Amino acid sequence: MECATFSKYSWLDFAFSVVGVCTFLFDVGSDLWVATEFYSRGDCFWFGVLVGVMVLSSVVVQLFSWFWFQYDRELEESNAQTSSENVFFNNRVQLFCLLHVFQLGFFCRHVSAMRQGFRVWWRNGVGSEYAIYLTHDLSMLRLIETFCESAPQLTLMTYIMLHNNRARTVQCVSVAASTTSIAWMVVDYHRSLRSFLPDKAKQGWGSSLVYFLWNLLLIGPRMAAVALFTSVLPNYAAFHFLLIWPVLVLWVWRQKTNFMDSPGGEWLYRATVGLIWYFSWFNVAEGRTRGRSVIYHSFMAADGAILLTTWWCYRDPALTQSYASVLLVTLPVAYLLGLLFKSLYYCCFHPKLWRPPVREAGLAEEMPDGQMHVNAASQDGAPSPHPLNKRMASHATHFFSEKEASRTVSKRNWREANNVV
Repeated sequence: MECATFSKYSWLDFAFSVVGVCTFLFDVGSDLWVATEFYSRGDCFWFGVLVGVMVLSSVVVQLFSWFWFQYDRELEESNAQTSSENVFFNNRVQLFCLLHVFQLGFFCRHVSAMRQGFRVWWRNGVGSEYAIYLTHDLSMLRLIETFCESAPQLTLMTYIMLHNNRARTVQCVSVAASTTSIAWMVVDYHRSLRSFLPDKAKQGWGSSLVYFLWNLLLIGPRMAAVALFTSVLPNYAAFHFLLIWPVLVLWVWRQKTNFMDSPGGEWLYRATVGLIWYFSWFNVAEGRTRGRSVIYHSFMAADGAILLTTWWCYRDPALTQSYASVLLVTLPVAYLLGLLFKSLYYCCFHPKLWRPPVREAGLAEEMPDGQMHVNAASQDGAPSPHPLNKRMASHATHFFSEKEASRTVSKRNWREANNVV
């Protein structure tokens, strides 16, 4: 845990934490409900697939949570200022390890963040920085959980409804819960990353809405195309994923990511990013991102077109007559609208249009649209009083960057970077 100065923890941040807990519980409850329904009706195959997705997603999230807990403990041992603020069971390592083994580490992080947020509100802002620190980790874990579980689950539920040509109430509820989880993750994750940038105060509701829409319009057609392809060639669905996922992981590796603090953790992160990229794009490396974004969307558009064409050729005309033509037109149009909203966001709704970036002396005239200047220590060498979540600061740097000039200071000292939000 390092230090920097960012925005204060607000009542809206606390509300997001509370809603995040409720959304997490609702999502888990709906998953268990669907699994129970499958088992009680004798659909053991779908029961096994659903439980497998839930368990795999939970294990991945718990691994990330445990890696970060270990890293934070090392920092707390070397920083007496933050060791007294540990809300993870007062540094009871064995208890926290046991909770992760029983897949409860993620939930306990939710509870800890909500408890710390309530303490901040009760004490009129005391401990605000540490509450923000906790919410940053949660936003990343929710992103991972969403694309490891909610996105595959939503695709699975859509496929089952297409395969059976009917939809039960429990399936509709599960699809709604997964969609809600994905939508909430987009808003919450964007808010968390922007808190590392001085433009956060100008991120209005209109800008957030457009940001949400272009993500939803790009992710939705992608999941629908995969579900439609699976409905006609179910035996090739895993082959399709295993054909694309290693390529995406290789691309992440080629971008030389440095998000985790151990080689094993870094490969876990790269594998997870490959899974996320199967559904949605986000930036993970320094440098120009426009070219990589164009390559990604072109590749996904071509892959989506192949999936949609395959479904159209192998579908049952009699069973799909009522919706086939609509989907064939709607999905490509929705994807194009998503790209349009993305362009519209950066041209008309970007916070930089309402607040010019502040330039510091000594920086080049060609500045990025948003600027993050993160120091591990103040100019006189003393640490600043605000804990900085290095992991999320790093990801904010890469997620929002188009141009960046950075230098490595040390393993635990952060980079100084200029970024585009």
